[in-house]
Amino acid sequence: MTRKPAASTPSAGADTAHEVPAPHAAGGLPQRPSASDADVAAFIAKMQSVAPVATGEHGRLMFAMDATMSRAPTWDMALSLQGEMFAAVKEVGGLDVQLLYFRGMNECRASKWVSDPEALARLMRSVACEGGLTQIGKVLSHALDESRRRKVNALVYVGDSMEENVDALCARAGELALMGVPVFLFQEGADATAARAYQEIAHLTKGAYCRFDRGSARQLRDLLTAVAVYAAGGRKALLALGDRQNGQGARLLLEQLKPGAAGA
Repeated sequence: MTRKPAASTPSAGADTAHEVPAPHAAGGLPQRPSASDADVAAFIAKMQSVAPVATGEHGRLMFAMDATMSRAPTWDMALSLQGEMFAAVKEVGGLDVQLLYFRGMNECRASKWVSDPEALARLMRSVACEGGLTQIGKVLSHALDESRRRKVNALVYVGDSMEENVDALCARAGELALMGVPVFLFQEGADATAARAYQEIAHLTKGAYCRFDRGSARQLRDLLTAVAVYAAGGRKALLALGDRQNGQGARLLLEQLKPGAAGA
């Protein structure tokens, strides 16, 4: 498939988005099964190596979504989980978020950086799934471009498949690793090719991988919230979240953090 060049003019606000330029696509990986419970446990353990922002400036979290048609059956559930994550971040403050999504054959758009999660929630609700191929290469390349302008503290990606050249994706992941940008990948479903690719990207960038489905949706929501709150407010914010009735993800994360860790 030949890709048309995409415009890169920034949007006027969070409720609109600008096009992200595209790298190459095609290829795959050998398949290997992955256990959801083990993925969740590994993700929680990996979080102990993630340091919160300690510069006095807002942290920057890029949140990318696959909006192709294969995700349509559970799209509303995913939007709800992601919306709750942003709502928790708003209470802590200190985190700017950019939303990035792709769908169709050549559409990949990014919002501007905002600290208001309600604006991002409105943009997410306006997105409907369309048939097409994955554009993970665009996501990683955009994260590189943004980090060259100003530090990106983490990239979160939510998707269910991978239809690109994995070596090209890993090359970009390696560049992100050199810039200190961890990628946290959340896989919906159990596509083994996607799992292998996501795991390798997480490994290269010192990020983490976790698989989820309807049965683990609540745990995913808690983990997403805990990661975002920790990035925004450090250990104190995570402790406060853990004291709440819905703070299971924060408590799981706190179990892996040593007392006196950075941001405490």
